[in-house]
Amino acid sequence: MNVAEVLSDGFGRIREVAHGAVADLGVDQLTWRVDGSANSIAWLVWHLTRVQDDHLADAGGYEQLWTAEGWSSRFALPFDDSATGYGHTYEEVGQVRAEGSLLLGYLDVVHERTLKYLAGLSGADLDRVVDESWDPAVTLGVRLVSVISDGLQHAGQAAFVKGLLPHN
Repeated sequence: MNVAEVLSDGFGRIREVAHGAVADLGVDQLTWRVDGSANSIAWLVWHLTRVQDDHLADAGGYEQLWTAEGWSSRFALPFDDSATGYGHTYEEVGQVRAEGSLLLGYLDVVHERTLKYLAGLSGADLDRVVDESWDPAVTLGVRLVSVISDGLQHAGQAAFVKGLLPHN
């Protein structure tokens, strides 16, 4: 297995878990919150996808699909196009309402773009510094593992929330 294959497997696991969390749910279920202020499935999947789109576009030097392909308009959220959900308030979390097909459509195009980017990477690429605002500076390898870790955590949280949904 090469570097691109290992990383692609990690990102594929995010997609798989997120798909399972969203499958067969309506908007009310996707936006249900355990205590009225916790993260919803819709917010979790939107956020993990926004972070992946944002961070990989930055590292790869390409425009985010959020804006390049009009996903921002399709979601019509009351946030700046640069918003990824980081630092969102309870109220802002509640403003993320979307059909499952929209959430998964965005996730799938970001996933495909991610695979395309990863396919061109070699082991040497992982040492390239992509963010000097941290001490130590963040390398591409560290950034990719961070996005995988964050994405898997949020996808797992979404799956957990799905298991808690009230059965009517």
